[in-house]
Amino acid sequence: MSSQRKTVLLAGVFALAALSTGTAMAADLYNSAPAYSDPPASQWSGAYIGAHGGTAFTKFPNPFADRNGWSGGIQGGYNYQMGPAVLGAEVEGSYLGGAEHKVLGGKVEEKWRAAAKAKAGLTFNQTLVFGTAGVAMTKFDSGDKVRDTSGWKTGYLVGAGVEQAFAGGLSAKIEYNYIHTPNVKATSALGRSETDIGSHELKAGLNYRF
Repeated sequence: MSSQRKTVLLAGVFALAALSTGTAMAADLYNSAPAYSDPPASQWSGAYIGAHGGTAFTKFPNPFADRNGWSGGIQGGYNYQMGPAVLGAEVEGSYLGGAEHKVLGGKVEEKWRAAAKAKAGLTFNQTLVFGTAGVAMTKFDSGDKVRDTSGWKTGYLVGAGVEQAFAGGLSAKIEYNYIHTPNVKATSALGRSETDIGSHELKAGLNYRF
């Protein structure tokens, strides 16, 4: 075999060897690279504090009638996220602006409310849709033609809402609550009465998660 042919043959062998080695190294690097997965778009786990404002009203269809009151307050809680599901607990305090409710011979007014609520919901990217239920204590004052009332009374609360997460731990929510308070006592010119009172609250709020 001529020296020229030997040179060509050796060059071909070295080229094949180099190609094989490069391919193997590239495969090894690819296989050894850590797998990458996108992080969740929003994490709801953790504690939060916030504030809310809205209206406390007696009945539908008009939550902004004169008999209703403007509400505002603060809230704080903790969420725990498991996949798309979120469980949480929240406490809140609200000023209710004197929403009026009819009783025998007159009216009583809602002034303050404290509530402890459990929360459960589902996340859709940065949006949380949730339901809530818990215990509420409402402070009633005497209104038109009522001389005396129960003061603080305990009832139950149910509701639902939607919360949207933003950057920096901030989120905004809209929430509706129905509160049932049984046996609210009142004294008027027609005598003493006990009335079951159903209240509504529609509010918007901001939370900061940390």
